[in-house]
Amino acid sequence: MPLPLDNQLCFTLYATSMAINRTYKPMLDEMGITYPQYLVLNALGEADRMSVGAIAHRLALESSTVTPLVKRMEQAGLVTRQRNQADERQVQVGLTSAGRTLLVQCNCLNETLIERSGMTLAELDALNRQVQALRDALSR
Repeated sequence: MPLPLDNQLCFTLYATSMAINRTYKPMLDEMGITYPQYLVLNALGEADRMSVGAIAHRLALESSTVTPLVKRMEQAGLVTRQRNQADERQVQVGLTSAGRTLLVQCNCLNETLIERSGMTLAELDALNRQVQALRDALSR
């Protein structure tokens, strides 16, 4: 007989991810972006410019998924796209000043998560490190 869902880590992680997305959604809606666009903003916040392929790799997505996200973000004035002069097949993406401003506003998501979780920042950091270690072990 299978384990009850609540005893399966995969279900707990899935349900927690859904709960976090539901927590973030009203704030993201107010900012006019989706959760995947939020992830792209954060990836670009870690580096000055990134190729579409590098963004896809960082977010564990396919380039074909990232390309339309980036195009919509460019239309919204959040990012710029520019062909790599050394390799025309690559498109480099960077944050605009509006994108940087929005990224700073996104800090409220983490603050809300801390507040609603009832956990301390140290507890959430420790949990995050444990989940990352599990992800890394399963990705080998």
